[in-house]
Amino acid sequence: MSALTYVTDATFEQEVLQSELPVLLEFTAVWCGPCKMLEPVLEEIAAEYTGQMKVVKVDADQNPALVTRFGVMGIPTLMLFKGGESQLRLTGFLPKPRLLSKVTPYL
Repeated sequence: MSALTYVTDATFEQEVLQSELPVLLEFTAVWCGPCKMLEPVLEEIAAEYTGQMKVVKVDADQNPALVTRFGVMGIPTLMLFKGGESQLRLTGFLPKPRLLSKVTPYL
C-alpha cells in the first residue's frame, strides 16, 4: 500500500494550494512506465521529509481538469507548490539525488 496520497479535482485546492507545507505533486497514470519507476523514489522522499514537505499524486486520466489547468503534456510531470504557487516543474523520471537537488532549495 502506498504512503502517497492521491489528490483529485475536488481535493486539490485544500491538499495542495492551502497546504502549510511545500507540496511535491506528481501527475501520473497507471499505464505509465516511468511513473512506476518514480513511485519508490517518491515513497522514500515522502517518508524522509515528513513534516517538511507533502508528496501527493494526481491520476492524470481521472482528473483531466487539473491536467488542462497546468498544461501537462507528458507524464510523469512533477510540480512543487509552496504557498499555493507553483515553484518548479520537472517532466520525466529523475533519480532520487537529482530530484532532491531540484526540490530541497524550496523547503
